[in-house]
Amino acid sequence: MGTVNAITATEDAAPVEMLAALFEAHGWPFELTQENEIAGEIRGSWTTYQLRGVWRRDDHVLQLLCLPEVRVPQEKRVAVFELLAMVNEQLWLGHFDIWSNGGMLLYRHGLMLGDDGLLSLAQAKAAVEAAVAECDRFYPAFQFALWGDKEPAEALANAMVDAAGEA
Repeated sequence: MGTVNAITATEDAAPVEMLAALFEAHGWPFELTQENEIAGEIRGSWTTYQLRGVWRRDDHVLQLLCLPEVRVPQEKRVAVFELLAMVNEQLWLGHFDIWSNGGMLLYRHGLMLGDDGLLSLAQAKAAVEAAVAECDRFYPAFQFALWGDKEPAEALANAMVDAAGEA
């Protein structure tokens, strides 16, 4: 594996190496947790997200996981699963889910790479930005359902209201 600093915007690299270069370029904290896995943190609009990239070499798939550090208590699971279904209808890429072990909310997206298994800087940037954008977009809906005791449809409707300006 080459050095992270050696990657330029015009060349492709191994997926985990490219994600490390992207994180380093933005000054986001990260660590290479295994040979084919990276974990880092990115500050979003609502919270700091845990972002993981897992490279499955045999399948040529890079899986991105973005976790907003939201746990869904057992008594709220039915409502949040209903909300997940409505939220996922709004997505073009990826989906939200709840880990069965621990009840952690997450956004997950798999990128199928070519036979060479290389990722461009543009692909890495677009995938990471999309993951954070989707988490930011729907974070309020999950908060309304979990802590505001809103019904799923109401939580989603309230979260999708765009402000008419900035304060």
